[in-house]
Amino acid sequence: MFGDDNFVPLLLVNLLGAAGIVVWHIQGGNRPTSRLLVQILFFTGMSLVLYLAGITPHRPDSLYTQGFGALLSKSARILWWTHLAWAIIGFIQIYFRLNRKPREARLILDMAIAVIYLGVALSVIGFVFGMPVGTLVTTSGVIAVIFGLAMQNTLGDVFSGVALTLGSAYAIGDWIQLTDGTEGRIIETNWRSTNLLTVTHNVVVLPNSILAKQGVTNLSRPDETHQIAVRVRIAATQTPRLVEEVMRSVLQSSVLITKNPPPVVALKAIDAIAIEVELQFRVDNVALRTPARNEIVDLIHDQCKVRGLSLAMPAESLAFVPAPMRNQYAAVSNDAPMSIDLARRPQILLHRCPIHKAGS
Repeated sequence: MFGDDNFVPLLLVNLLGAAGIVVWHIQGGNRPTSRLLVQILFFTGMSLVLYLAGITPHRPDSLYTQGFGALLSKSARILWWTHLAWAIIGFIQIYFRLNRKPREARLILDMAIAVIYLGVALSVIGFVFGMPVGTLVTTSGVIAVIFGLAMQNTLGDVFSGVALTLGSAYAIGDWIQLTDGTEGRIIETNWRSTNLLTVTHNVVVLPNSILAKQGVTNLSRPDETHQIAVRVRIAATQTPRLVEEVMRSVLQSSVLITKNPPPVVALKAIDAIAIEVELQFRVDNVALRTPARNEIVDLIHDQCKVRGLSLAMPAESLAFVPAPMRNQYAAVSNDAPMSIDLARRPQILLHRCPIHKAGS
């Protein structure tokens, strides 16, 4: 259609490529869909002109080897390869946005973009300038090995971040807990680390390689609700049925816990001193753990006071005098008060049964 002279189509391809770059920058990254459509339109126009002129961008130009024509030919091919890379990157970005996880997939997206640009750069070097790509790849491989050995720790963080992203163990905004007790909400993930916002409003920076080696409990999946268990010991002066009834009224009076699924009252143990009961309930999210627990404790105190229930002492505070030690207390009168050194043993209360003297 254009005859044997390729000067006009090459000039037109350069104009389309330059216009596409200007429009690409003007649109910005806030409108990826329209940006991709415009990019495809310019790339299709450039490809159509080259096809009608019989110019193959994946082969060096044998017609224009020097002068302004050679410069025009090389620039047209470079622009075509550049717009091809942008069109492919645009499709990948649209794919991730349709999955509604663009921030979580940033590591994979950055890696894909790097691979595309590397492939286009090698294509330009080999097809446009006619240089031996094999020798360049071999040299680059040796440099990459040396570079990798010098940055083992950083590369470990990078690949660990990619593995964690592919595994989808967590996402931005999830609340996680590690085996070492660290917990917080994920606010950012990058090539090297993952940032957690803790309940104390501090940011903990965890290298991805360390995070990949630890066990991670995702507290935001399958949903944001979080289960809490509160144990209380009631003096065994009332029936377990009454204790259970009072604890159910406590859960029903709470406004911070969720009612679906319904909370549970579990009678865990009973002995001569206390009835141990556990209140199991859920809150809408992890941030409500402390307020909900405080509310439940306050309601337990009020309901026990109204219904005549007494709290039993913790099992850890009960100490029993072994039989061999009875003789040392034999001289102590049963009616005499015992002296307890609370300064030395503030958490131990000694319960002493009456000890009868020998022969009494």
